[in-house]
Amino acid sequence: MRRVYIFGGLGADKRVFKYVDFGKDIEPIFIDWLIPAPKDTIDEYLQKLKQQIQEERPLLIGLSFGGMLAVEYAKKYPYQKIILISSIKSKYEIPLYYRLLGWIRTPMWFPIHWLKKGNFITNRFFGLKSKTEKLLLKSILRDTPESFFRWALQRISVWNNKDIPKNLIHIHGNRDRIIPYRLIKADITIHNGGHFLIVNKAQEISRILKDIFKDS
Repeated sequence: MRRVYIFGGLGADKRVFKYVDFGKDIEPIFIDWLIPAPKDTIDEYLQKLKQQIQEERPLLIGLSFGGMLAVEYAKKYPYQKIILISSIKSKYEIPLYYRLLGWIRTPMWFPIHWLKKGNFITNRFFGLKSKTEKLLLKSILRDTPESFFRWALQRISVWNNKDIPKNLIHIHGNRDRIIPYRLIKADITIHNGGHFLIVNKAQEISRILKDIFKDS
């Protein structure tokens, strides 16, 4: 049995992977998010999470915000392969308006409680259609501490990585409204896939992951 270590999205835990079939020979290990100290850098936060990884050369999956952590891990430690899903791998894939929002420190004063409730705007940006998807996102947003939201949003806006690790496979939807596809150099494109494709395109993602695992 092989292990794959998974850095989830911003606030997203293993619930978003509930429909993904990793195959009988793969054991998914979900990295638990910890509450960061307000001044933690991504590197300092990664040091806290690294204790959960037992392999010397792990196979990594990074979903959305978790992809940044996977990339930072690869810059410092040995690894086998990285699979990014609905994520970014360098500063050049971050929309300019995110950087502008970070520059004026929007995450520090934005009413996060409004975002955490889930609404028609979050549903549209995540590309949600079914009631099940909307309820799942709403429960995840509700369970995510506001302090973690603010910390992560600020870190995303100022992420300055230029180094793209080797053995990286980037999976991205061409209808992603949160991380626009036009900015992404994807290795595998999910047609009509939005930012929540790990849920509503789970069957396609499962097939792709199994193929990747065979070659790893």
